Amino acid sequence: MAAIWLLLAKTKYPARLIESSRDHGVRQAVVPFDIAIDFLPALYKDADRALIASSDETPPQSPNFGAIVFRSTAMARVVRKAKQLTLRNVPVLIEGESGTGKELFARAIHSSGARRGKPFVAVNCGAIPAELVEAELFGHERGAFTGASGARQGYFESANGGTLFLDELGELPLATQVKLLRVIQEGEVTRLGSSTPIKVDVRIIAATNRELTSEVAAGRFREDLFFRVAVGVLHLPPLRERHGDLSLLVDHGLETANSEAAMQPGFAPKQLSAAGRQVFLSHTWPGNMRELLNTVRRAVLWAENDIIDAADARDALTVFPSNGKDPIMERSIENGVDLQALIGEVARHYLRGALKETNGNKSKAARLLGFTNHQTFANWLERYEG
Repeated sequence: MAAIWLLLAKTKYPARLIESSRDHGVRQAVVPFDIAIDFLPALYKDADRALIASSDETPPQSPNFGAIVFRSTAMARVVRKAKQLTLRNVPVLIEGESGTGKELFARAIHSSGARRGKPFVAVNCGAIPAELVEAELFGHERGAFTGASGARQGYFESANGGTLFLDELGELPLATQVKLLRVIQEGEVTRLGSSTPIKVDVRIIAATNRELTSEVAAGRFREDLFFRVAVGVLHLPPLRERHGDLSLLVDHGLETANSEAAMQPGFAPKQLSAAGRQVFLSHTWPGNMRELLNTVRRAVLWAENDIIDAADARDALTVFPSNGKDPIMERSIENGVDLQALIGEVARHYLRGALKETNGNKSKAARLLGFTNHQTFANWLERYEG
């Protein structure tokens, strides 16, 4: 029985063991080893697999617009336009930085429109080898090329009656763009190795993190294809322009991370301290929603206590080297700018940098930042770091 208690305390239910005897009374039992990961229950591995799968940020199969978390006017405008597109059958082009939720919008438009219940086929155009793009999109007959041992329908046929989501459309080779334009115009595909056209009824929703008008100007994207797919155009704003959404999204991410981790042995739900929240609110999130959700997952994973403090939050962040641009100066003011928040962001950046450079010496840090004394520096720290 003692062996069973030992296994449980060292694996599924982390616990402190005690022992008692007539000579020594009650005392903590010290077990000077840990059980190797190879011998841990399958529950650990199942939890890890679920965490890895969720970190891919693949949207749910049939989300509606209620799955989009927002309260900013910038996102409200985009959602309103997207809902209008559900009533139409026109092609849609969704533009936005990586991680802004382009596939989530595409699936919401599909599942809220007349084609719901029909196939939704998502294709990452940038992930298909150039020599296989046409076979993947349009299908092929047996013997059409080396290795084509049998006939195979392409993505257009698979999506017949429903929606074909062409993610990273700008990655398609120019030669394929010509054939894609014809397929969209004619409503039929011809498999490689065949001369017989096949009628298809497919709604195209395309997405790109490139600026396609610039790609057209540079000759890397066909102008005629651009105007064919850019009928209903949605521009998804990055997180740095979604004023008022960030705290809401952090809470959503924390709820999601706690729910995902609930099956892990010995897990206790985490809460976010005010200081930890401020660390997240001051970050620029270049990877947008994908970066935010995975950062919160890391914070939940690494936090040793039930409260995620500022140190836990900073440890979870991924800091990228500067690309030579100044994101503060380049932010759009079309939807308004929270100037006080931006000033705070700059202040926190240099306050932390000065402390790091001086190994925490506030007097030296004050001199680096041009303060006349360390008390002024301390006042700024209290104001912006809390």
